[in-house]
Amino acid sequence: MSDTIEKVKCLIIGSGPAGYTAAIYASRANLEPVLYQGEQPGGQLTTTNDVENFPGYPDGITGPEMMIQLQKQAERFGTDVRYGWITKVDFSGDVHKVWVNDEKEIHASTIIISTGASAKYLGLPSEQKYLRLGGGVSACAVCDGFFYRNQDVVIVGAGDSACEEAHYLSNLCKKVTMLVRRHEFRASKIMESRVRNTENIEILLNTETVEVLGDGQVVTGVRAKNKVSGEVFDIPATGFFVAIGHKPNTDIFKEYLDLDETGYIINAEPGTSKTNIEGVFVSGDAADHVYRQAITAAGTGCMAALDAERYLAAKEADFEVSTSTYN
Repeated sequence: MSDTIEKVKCLIIGSGPAGYTAAIYASRANLEPVLYQGEQPGGQLTTTNDVENFPGYPDGITGPEMMIQLQKQAERFGTDVRYGWITKVDFSGDVHKVWVNDEKEIHASTIIISTGASAKYLGLPSEQKYLRLGGGVSACAVCDGFFYRNQDVVIVGAGDSACEEAHYLSNLCKKVTMLVRRHEFRASKIMESRVRNTENIEILLNTETVEVLGDGQVVTGVRAKNKVSGEVFDIPATGFFVAIGHKPNTDIFKEYLDLDETGYIINAEPGTSKTNIEGVFVSGDAADHVYRQAITAAGTGCMAALDAERYLAAKEADFEVSTSTYN
C-alpha cells in the first residue's frame, strides 16, 4: 500500500446542514471525521439570503452565516474540514476507497454521503442574475414563499412538485401565475385538479419564460411567450419560482449504490441512513426527494453519524470476540 494513501475512520462527503450535523455527532463520538466540503462549500443554503424556518433563530439568519456557524461547531469538536471534492469512489471491496480531486486516495472505515441535490433552473441570464442577487428567484416555495405574502408571483413547472408549490404559494400570495410550457400538465390528475380549482392560481399553458424582469436589484416581473400564438407579454410579479425538478449529486456513486430512476440514493432499510453497501451511509437531499428542507437534512445527518458509530462499534465487538475465540 502506498504511503500516500490516507486512512480515516469516518469520511463525510459534502457539507451543508446534513454534512455538518453528521460531523458534529461523529466528532463527539470520537470518530475523528474528515469532511470534504465539495464544489459548493456549505451547500445550496449558501445561495439563500434569509432563513427563517430553522429552529433556534427567532430573528432569522442568512444561509451563508448559518453554514459558517455549523462549520465552526463541527470544527470545535475536532472535525477536519477540508476544501475539495470527491471525484471517484470504489466500494467494490472491504475497504471503501475514494479519490479527492482525482489525486489523493483515501481509505475510509465508514463514509457518510451528504452531497445533496441541485435545483434545476431554466438557465436564462436574467434568472441567474437575480438568483445570485437573492432578489426574487427561488427554487423552494416552502423556504421562501413567506417573503412574498400578499404579493403576485410566477411559478414555472408542470409536475406534482410544481402543483404542490403553487398551491402552497396560493395560501400566502395574492396571485400565483403558473407557466406550463406544454399544452398539458405532467402532474397527476389530483394535483392538477387542486391547482385548477384554486381561485388565485392562474394557469397559462403553452407558455415559456423569455426573461425575468427587474430593477437591477429585485424582480419586478416576468416576460413570457405563448408558444402557439407567438404573443409576448409581461406579468407583474415580485417573485419567480422555478419548480422543474432537482438533480441529486450522486453520479459518482451509481456504479455501487442503489439509486432510484431519478438518481436519489435508496435507503437499504427504511428509517435508517444505511445504503446497500455496508459502512456507507447517506444523509440529506441525496436521498430525500420529498421534504428537501435544511432541518430534515440536519436530522438525517445526525442519523448517519449514529449509524456509522454503531456500525464501527459492532465491527470492533466482532473483532474482539473472534480474537478471544482464536486465543
